[in-house]
Amino acid sequence: MYSLRMAESVTEGHPDKIADQIADTLLDEFLKKDPYSKVSLEILVTTGLVMVGGELSTESFVDIPKVVRGVVKDIGYTKPELGFDADTCAVITSIDEQSPEIALGVSGEGAGDTAIVVGYAVKEAPNLMPWAITIAHRITRKISELRKTGKCPFLRPDGKVLVSMIYEDGKPQFIKDIVAYVHHDPDISIQNLRELVIEEVIRKEVPSELLGNRTNIRVNPTGRFVIGGPVADTGLTGRKIVSDAYGDIGFSGGSAFSGKDPTKTDRSGSYMARMIAKHIVAAGLADKCVVQIGYAFGLTEPVAFDIETFGTEKVDKERIEDAVLKLFPLKPCDIIELLDLRRPIYRDTACYGHFGREKFPWERLDYLDKLKELL
Repeated sequence: MYSLRMAESVTEGHPDKIADQIADTLLDEFLKKDPYSKVSLEILVTTGLVMVGGELSTESFVDIPKVVRGVVKDIGYTKPELGFDADTCAVITSIDEQSPEIALGVSGEGAGDTAIVVGYAVKEAPNLMPWAITIAHRITRKISELRKTGKCPFLRPDGKVLVSMIYEDGKPQFIKDIVAYVHHDPDISIQNLRELVIEEVIRKEVPSELLGNRTNIRVNPTGRFVIGGPVADTGLTGRKIVSDAYGDIGFSGGSAFSGKDPTKTDRSGSYMARMIAKHIVAAGLADKCVVQIGYAFGLTEPVAFDIETFGTEKVDKERIEDAVLKLFPLKPCDIIELLDLRRPIYRDTACYGHFGREKFPWERLDYLDKLKELL
């Protein structure tokens, strides 16, 4: 039986990703000076404006407009002709103190939010992620790299890639479509841009065995993409949660990550769920695994826990679940300690996915041998 699965990735200069990166960079700055900062920020970016709103409880001081402009500049919006400029955009802040009721609920090491979190792993790409989202992130990351290193100075910061893949009986067969929208200067021809992206990005970043005569590659199919970024589209934090996670082949608890400190279980819990799922697949206990955890605000223990292996398990699921519950901490405070989440590590998560990159502590396989021993 054939099926189609898809995934989307966006570049650093996409308006929604600008918002996510600003939120997580501000989080990092607060954590640098006060690791116990409670942060919940939302960002809006639009023509000539960045608005920072949210709740905050911290002993540190951060120059928010300075940090915001630094992020925008680092992304590449440094010229007025781009329609959005780090030096001239307005920065408005509306920050309140954390609610005393919320502070009371978290003070006892309880969950900082009510959340359903989901972790996923699958025996496909080497990073145990679905191929579609892995390839989409590879392409957008490479496009940004060519721009930021100066190899292709005619590229601009915005961009988006959609990848669709054909599966047969649950196994990936080949890529059906790659559609890339690449932001560019007005003086490069569309034909030259298309040839560059296909030959220097797609052909080099996508495994050849996944490409074929049936793969349809399109670059800027609607033509020119000169006007992009916040001048073309308003950006908000949390609007790319499927791209941040696993693409459409995985599952989502519905919560966003960026701008939230690790006491927010929709973030830290999602990281632990991925760590557990990855261990199960890496240990050869199943070919595909979803881990779901339910957290309720103020409670120290999760209210629900479930593992689904879709009939691919090599060991009885109850035994897998028992072993996982013995090995992996699920209390929010224990997750924070194990993964050392009070460090300023979050800017790097805000673009090209929160999962599948070895630099993050939740991608480590520290418990692999112990899990195998138990089972």
